[in-house]
Amino acid sequence: SPAGGQGVFFPNKELTMPFDFHEQNGLTWLTAPGLDGRSGLTHGFSTRQGGVSVPPFDTLNLGVGRGDDPAAVAENYRRFCGVLGVDARRTVLSRQIHETTVRRCTAADAGKGLLRKRDYTADALITNEPDLPLVVFSADCGIILLYDPAHRAVGGTHAGWRGCAGGILQNTVEAMEREFGSRPRDLLAAIGPCIGQCCFETDGDVPAAMTAALGEAAAPYLEQRGAKWHVDLAGLNRQWLLKAGVLPEHIDVCGLCTACRPDLLWSHRKMGNARGAQVALIALTEEG
Repeated sequence: SPAGGQGVFFPNKELTMPFDFHEQNGLTWLTAPGLDGRSGLTHGFSTRQGGVSVPPFDTLNLGVGRGDDPAAVAENYRRFCGVLGVDARRTVLSRQIHETTVRRCTAADAGKGLLRKRDYTADALITNEPDLPLVVFSADCGIILLYDPAHRAVGGTHAGWRGCAGGILQNTVEAMEREFGSRPRDLLAAIGPCIGQCCFETDGDVPAAMTAALGEAAAPYLEQRGAKWHVDLAGLNRQWLLKAGVLPEHIDVCGLCTACRPDLLWSHRKMGNARGAQVALIALTEEG
């Protein structure tokens, strides 16, 4: 496994569910056990391995507007979408501003972000339409995929610490309930790689925001070490899913720390702005 047993940060190991690694023609990606093998569904979490971008975007950069050659980014999307069996030209990309907006996507949005301008800002995307891959970005922040097998709907959420404290995951669950009739207990969730508690060192503003939002439920995921705090972002995002009514056995947590694995994943903390981005993608397929 490319994970090599390193960079697993979750303090409560029983809450992690190691994701499956896949490799095809040098391109490496991850999938979540709870979403694997579902008829009419495809998903994946990209890594930085297997693309054509040159340094400092080497190689599978899927971040748009970062200074990388647009032709290289387009080829990277073609490769990543190809291994997942979806059409890169129909992807809908989030436009993330660390807020809590959820956008319902339709066929009219196909290609926005890659082939067309995005006429929206949204850190979370949802849809019940097939052949409309939803894409959210990360370079330390949380990226979470949701699937409702009962009502055939999907969602992708970007939840950094601001979005997490603002309750974007609860907003996403409520939006799927409102738009598609989804019941939280039916939802399957996958929390992808993000910065771990080992590396997410902050001042007191982040734990204060998390405590204000989640109360005592936030405490196990906040650890003070001297003057600084270490924050378990994946654990806090998991708490939001539980708060929204998602069953604990329906939540997969990857457990890989982006900052610990710069060989495999992009990390803003490790690399600054001269870097690419990984994505989480989810799509309904026609055969479902």
